[in-house]
Amino acid sequence: MSRIPAFTLPQPADRAEWEARRVLLRATLMQLMGDLPPLFTPRATVVDSASRDGYLLEKIEFANGLDDTVYGYLLVPDQPNGAAVLYCHYHGGRYELGKDELFQEVLWEEWGSETPRGVALAQAGYIVLAIDSYAFGERQHQGPAGSREGSRETEHALFKQFLWEGRSLWSMMVYDDWLALNYLLSHPLVEPDRVAVTGASMGGSRATWLAALDERIKIAAPVIQYTRYQNLIASGGLNGHSFYYYVPGVLHAGLDMEALTALVAPRPQIALVGDQDKLSPADGITQIVDFTRAIYALYDTPDHFEPHVYTGVAHHYTTTMFADLLAFLKKYL
Repeated sequence: MSRIPAFTLPQPADRAEWEARRVLLRATLMQLMGDLPPLFTPRATVVDSASRDGYLLEKIEFANGLDDTVYGYLLVPDQPNGAAVLYCHYHGGRYELGKDELFQEVLWEEWGSETPRGVALAQAGYIVLAIDSYAFGERQHQGPAGSREGSRETEHALFKQFLWEGRSLWSMMVYDDWLALNYLLSHPLVEPDRVAVTGASMGGSRATWLAALDERIKIAAPVIQYTRYQNLIASGGLNGHSFYYYVPGVLHAGLDMEALTALVAPRPQIALVGDQDKLSPADGITQIVDFTRAIYALYDTPDHFEPHVYTGVAHHYTTTMFADLLAFLKKYL
């Protein structure tokens, strides 16, 4: 049973009305994210580097302003083209993986390529950056209990601690992604107007939130996470997402996922999701797409929005999805 009456975002009458409203929407999102530290451009340290097949792999780390260290990989192509991709890793209960998803050949059972996605992006000429989110990769013990807890326990403890501190685990994850974006934009080989953000599952939502909040991102490419919150509740699927996903007050503020996706307009945006994905109920996808498409029409840029809903596909990142992503990046980035 829902305690908040179902609602839909009203369509704006024209572009002027939408542009006034989106200022308020971003302000509301920032308020919902709570008491975040000031944003800054990190000075990352390269702790290791190695030449790989067509790119240089740098392992980096930087402080995030809360006495926590963020660990990341930067892939620099042998022949960079100036474009860059911020790659947000997924959840899937794979706490040990984090940023190492870049080098995984398999993401669930549908991946049919021998080339991992991070490597494929670098070999296509894109500078690629991925960081570990809280509780993942090298940050599995970066919680209040330190080495006494790890992985899932760290995630849950941080969720509770951050709420006490006036913010959410989700907002702090997005905050770290924002710092990573600042670092990427400051890189001498990156052209600031040619930066995309992508990710699958949890990484898809991270990509959507960051692109909604920061217009320096030129392309948003969320994969297998186009979840409308009210429809997830109605489907009984709340436990399909872990604690990370929940931000206090979003529905109370009258916001749902279509507000975030519409905030990306008129910048190019591709969405890749299956119609059998229980984490993104199909009726919610339809509402997100319809509202977002109408916003792009206000800017006379309908071709900038490409929602791909794959028939018969569940919560899987397929090789077809990745091929469509690469084609979109090539077209716009």
